[in-house]
Amino acid sequence: MLPDTASSFSEPDHHTPKWGLAAVSGILGWVLDAFDFFVLVFLVDVLAVHFHVEKQAIVWTITLTLAMRPVGALLMGTLADRFGRKRPLVACVFYFSIITALTPFAPNYGVFFLLRALYGIGMGGYWGVGASLVMETTPRRWRGLMSGILQGGYPVGYLLAAIALRSIEPRFGWQAMFLSGLFFAVVIGALTIGAPESAAWELHRLPSVAQIFKTLWQHKRGFAYLLLVMSVMTCLSHGTQDLYPDFLKTAHHFSNRTVSTLAILYNCGAIGGALIIGHFSDAFGRRRTIMAGLAVALLAIPAWAFGGTLAMLMAGSVLMQFGVQGAFGVIPAHLNELSPAAVRSLFPGFVYQLGVLIGSPSVSIEYALRNHLGYRWALTLFEGCVIVALFFIFGFGPERKGLNFFARSPEEGDNSSR
Repeated sequence: MLPDTASSFSEPDHHTPKWGLAAVSGILGWVLDAFDFFVLVFLVDVLAVHFHVEKQAIVWTITLTLAMRPVGALLMGTLADRFGRKRPLVACVFYFSIITALTPFAPNYGVFFLLRALYGIGMGGYWGVGASLVMETTPRRWRGLMSGILQGGYPVGYLLAAIALRSIEPRFGWQAMFLSGLFFAVVIGALTIGAPESAAWELHRLPSVAQIFKTLWQHKRGFAYLLLVMSVMTCLSHGTQDLYPDFLKTAHHFSNRTVSTLAILYNCGAIGGALIIGHFSDAFGRRRTIMAGLAVALLAIPAWAFGGTLAMLMAGSVLMQFGVQGAFGVIPAHLNELSPAAVRSLFPGFVYQLGVLIGSPSVSIEYALRNHLGYRWALTLFEGCVIVALFFIFGFGPERKGLNFFARSPEEGDNSSR
C-alpha cells in the first residue's frame, strides 16, 4: 500500500510570505540543471571530433549521466530529510555547475567520461530536494500549477541550451556553452539562502539517518510502484528528447540553426504543456491529466517522426513535447503526494532517479534500433510502446491529490482519489 503522510498543522497558505522565494530557488536550480545536461545533447558531433571518438561514445555518456543520478538522489535526499532542504540544495547547485564548467577542459575522452559521471551525481541529487522544497512551501490550492512550473523548468533548460547554440557557440566557441551556467549558480545559491526552510520538514523530521532508511524500507511496496512509473516515464521523456536533434540532422540534414529553431519551438510547447496540464491536474486529478498528456503525445507521433516538411515536423514536435512534458508536469505533485512525510526528499527523489537509471538505456536502444529499422520507425515503435504501457500504469494506479503535507494522521491529511 502506498504511504499516507501524517494532520492538520496549518495550511501552506499560512506560511511566511517568503514561500515564493523558496519555490523560485527550487525551480531555477532545475532549469540550470537541465541546461547543463542538454548543452551536451547539442554538441554530440563536436565532442566526437574533439575527443577523436565515434558519436556512439558520446551518446553513451548521456546514458552514463542518467545512470549516475540515483547516487546523487540517495546522498542529497538523505541529507535533506535529516538536515533540511536549503543547505543540500545550495551544495548541489555549486557542485554540478563546477563539474560542468570543467568539462570542456578535459584533456582526453577518459577524463570527459569521468566528469559526465560526476555530473550525473549532481543532476540526480537536485530534483528530490528541489521538488520537496517547492511542493512543501507552495499553497495546496496551487500545488498542481507549481508542479507544472517546476517540471517545466526542464524544457526551459533545454530551450536555453538551444538558444546558447545559436548565440554563444558561434561567437565564443562551444566550450563557452559549458561555462555559461556559473553565474546563475551563484544567483540560485543566494536565493536559496534567503528562502525559508520547509515547515513541513521541520514538523516531520526524523532523529537519525537510520530512521530515514527504516521509513524508506517500510514503504517498499509504494516505492516499487512509483519506480515502475518513473522507469517508463524516463523512456518517454528522454526517448523523445535526447536523440531528436540528431534525428533532425541525420534524417533531414538540417543545419544547427534550423535544429536549434525547432528545439526552441518544441520546448515552448513543452513548457506550455507542463503549465497547462499541471494546472488542470488540481481540478481533474493527477492520473486523468497525465493520461490526457499521453494521448496528445500518441496522436503527435506521425507528424513528429514521419513529417515530410519542416512545418509538419514543427507541428509534430511541438505537440509531442506538449503532451510529454504536460504529463511530466504533474509528476512532482503526484510523487510528493504519494510519498511518506518524513522522507519526502529522499523517497520521491530516489525513486525518480532510480527510474532514470532503469530507463537510461532507452537512448542507446533507440540509437541501436535506428541501424535496423531506420530513425523514423525506431522512434515510432519505441515511443508507441512506452505510451501504451503508461496508460495501463496510470490507469490502474493510486492518487492522493490535495494531500495535506501538514497532517499528523492519514485520516485528516488524505484527500485521496483512489
